[in-house]
Formats: sequence, structure tokens, C-alpha cells
Amino acid sequence: MRQTWRWFGPDDAVTLSDIRQAGAEGIVTALYDTPPGQVWTDGALAARKAQIETAGLTWDVVESLPVTEAMKTGDVDCVRDTATWIDSLRAVARAGIETVCYNFMPVLDWTRTDLMYPRPSGARALRFDLIDFAAFDLRVLGRDATYPPAVTEAAMTHQIDGDALTRTILAGLPGAMEGWTLESFRTRLAAYADVGEAGLRANLAAFLRAVVPVAEELGVRLCCHPDDPPWPLFGLPRIVSTEADYAELVGIVPSPSNGITFCTGSLGARADVDLPGMVERLGPHIHFVHLRNVRREAETVPCSFFEDDHLAGSTDMVAVIRALLAEQARRHASGRADWQMPMRPDHGQMILDDHTRRTAPGYPAIGRLKGLAELRGVMVALS
Repeated sequence: MRQTWRWFGPDDAVTLSDIRQAGAEGIVTALYDTPPGQVWTDGALAARKAQIETAGLTWDVVESLPVTEAMKTGDVDCVRDTATWIDSLRAVARAGIETVCYNFMPVLDWTRTDLMYPRPSGARALRFDLIDFAAFDLRVLGRDATYPPAVTEAAMTHQIDGDALTRTILAGLPGAMEGWTLESFRTRLAAYADVGEAGLRANLAAFLRAVVPVAEELGVRLCCHPDDPPWPLFGLPRIVSTEADYAELVGIVPSPSNGITFCTGSLGARADVDLPGMVERLGPHIHFVHLRNVRREAETVPCSFFEDDHLAGSTDMVAVIRALLAEQARRHASGRADWQMPMRPDHGQMILDDHTRRTAPGYPAIGRLKGLAELRGVMVALS
């Protein structure tokens, strides 16, 4: 697999020089300074690409081209925003970038309750604690939400720092394009009151029918990132959480341009997802790979989990990589031009002096370097 690295642009504390020294070949990035719903310009794309190439790297994947809330809810601005999204996609294609990752998660991107979870080694990790999350939902947000009785009981008596939880959950994380206050968050949740799971699936289908034919015409591969965590949050539907969800997604508009971002960390938070088997069954649709490991603290859905070392955790990463390399070999043998899948070490624990840089949560320099080195070693050993 082609080794890539997520970079958050010129303001990222992890520089392009750092990334090249880590051994990455390509960059995964986006025009993060362009607000959702505004078109990406040829000039901005060319400038960012030139900066990457001057550093001896290539721009391999756009992550993410943001799908607006209007496109997810299907409200009055949906048609306008979809047209703008397509205009941006055309500009991406003119820039020579062939893989575009997006997500269809309502309101929030990936969600955690602790960004500095201490590990016995001294490292710090991202964590989703179900009790903390339920406590925030029930006691801070004040929703009349239903959780398993044991979770509700613990959440109502558990000591929390409400302000800290609010900042962590609602402030916005990499991939999200805006943060929320409690008031604006409640307003946004209300916008989904009449959408429901069926409505969100219908809106995803409408989005795919509009954009996939254009992507195929342009020779661009679209790949949808799974929900993270892969279950409903705050009463919001989640529709890209399981293998069955992905089988439905790629079947809506069958096309080489309608594909999957295979994120082992997001999907691996569910005990009922067979990741190596998913590669075998849906492998031809995988256009982009995120390799990350989580340690589930229960085998229920939902559950608490934290982001473990890349070769630790609840996912058999060696088995996953073996399946991905087998899929690559099948593509190469069949003559597919896109036989090599771009992968990146997704997230990483904060280790050594990572704390001295103001990096995005989950994206430290040394923690990801360690993860990439471990994953590279597995790939070499299996090749």
C-alpha cells in the first residue's frame, strides 16, 4: 500500500519536512480554510499542491471535501450546496487528484470524551467513555435519551466536569468544519427531528446519484468514511456503520467511482464487524485505507473504547493488512490502474515530546511516526 500522511496545511505543527522524514510518500489534505458550501478554486488547489510537491511529496487524497448539513438534511440549500460540491470536485480533478474522501455523519464528525487519556506507558490516547458520554447527553445537554439501565444509572451518579466534556465533544475535531455551543448544537439536533434514519439514507442516495456520475466522468474515486463511533449519537441516525451499510452504499450507484474509506479504527469499535472478511467481500470498492486500532472495553454496541497502539487493541491488524495486500494483488493481476491503495496511519498516541507541539487531537508527529513504522514493518513482512 502507498504510505501517506494527513497534513492540515501550512498551519500544521507537523511540517512537510517532518512527514517526509517519517517515510511517507504522499499527503492527505484538504483546503481546510475554505468554509463548507464554498467552491474550491483552481488557484488555491494549485498553490497547495505546489507546496506539497516542492517538499518532495505528492498530494494523493483529498480528505475531506465537506458535505454540508443542508445536503444531509435535504433542506432548501441542498441543491445549491450539491452543485457547489460538484464544482469543487471538478476543480480537484483539474488539479490531478484522483481520490476524494468524504463523510455523511450528521452534525458531528468523530466524537471522543477524553483527548488525553493516560496510558500505563505514559502515553496519552483518545478515548470514548460511554458513561461520560451518556452523562453529558442526559445531564449537560438535557436530552430525554434512552440508554441501557445500567448506563443510565451510572451516568446520573458519575462525577463529571461538564465544562470539559462540553469543550471536548462540541468544540469540533479534525475533519469537522465548525464547532458548536450548547445552544447552537441543540438547534442543529432539532433540524434532524423529521429526518430520521430513512430520511438520511434517502438523502445519501440522492447525493450519490448526483455526484457519482460526475466523478466517474472525471476519473475520480469517491470514498465514504464510516461513522465514528459507528452507532447513533444524540438521537441522530448513523447510516455508515456496518458492512451491510457499505454494501447498500456501493449498490445505490454501482460505479468504480463509488467506494469506501476503510477505517479499521472506526469500524473496529464494533465487535460485530469482521474487518478481514469485509476486505474479502467488499475489497474492490476500497479506495482509501485508515489503519488504526481501538481497544473495546466491552463487546456491546455501543461500548467504551480507547485508541490503542496500532498493533495492539481489539483488531487483528496483521490479518487486516494480509487481506488488504491480497486485494491489491488481485487488482494488480487483473490490470487495474488503481491497484495500489493509499493508506495512512490513522491517529496515534502522544509519546515522547509530542506534547510540546500544538497538533490536532489524535495527530501527533511521533505517535504517528511510530504507527507508520509498525504498519510498514507488517507490510514488508507479509509481502
